[in-house]
Amino acid sequence: MTYSSADRVYDEVKELILTCDLPGGEMISEGEIATRFDVSRTPVREAFLRLAAEGWMRLYPKRGALIVPIGEGEARDVLDARVLLETHAMESVSGDTVAIAALVGRLEDNLSQHRLVDPADASEFARLDAEFHQLIVAAGRNGLLADFYVSLGERHRRMTAERLRHDPGITERIVADHADLAQVVGAADAARFASLLTAHLTGVHGTDGSAA
Repeated sequence: MTYSSADRVYDEVKELILTCDLPGGEMISEGEIATRFDVSRTPVREAFLRLAAEGWMRLYPKRGALIVPIGEGEARDVLDARVLLETHAMESVSGDTVAIAALVGRLEDNLSQHRLVDPADASEFARLDAEFHQLIVAAGRNGLLADFYVSLGERHRRMTAERLRHDPGITERIVADHADLAQVVGAADAARFASLLTAHLTGVHGTDGSAA
């Protein structure tokens, strides 16, 4: 399959949205993006239509495209889905000592990388944050749920990048919480995992009212 100019613009603009380099609420124009990526307006228009269909943009004829902000309802729904999927995966794998050991190893590798990332690199930090949680779901060995969780990963990344823009210091809590979660995974304690995960997600993303 040919990788077209429209595909490139779509991928690169979407990445800017996911990393919040194009933050929610910002208006952009076809001309601005065409100039930025040195293409005509036609591939930009095609990319914008795809992004709008996926809910990342809202198009306004003759005015441009609005980057759709992360809504409170969307954030809550994403976090609820993540708790359900990650807890289910942990319950599924908790009786398999070999699988638990392998998962802990992967989580510790992720944590090692996370501790080395410059907190100012919000894009890489958010990517590793999403990867940590995806590793847990993948360990549950349910392909359909794992694929669905990956689809949530883009919204997860964006929410984390947005959180980092407002509070760069939250990186310390995220890494500390992940270390606690990895320890509980190692103990194969599914109930404790569910409790810690809920506290982690609500605390980091502010759904308990403690953050913006």
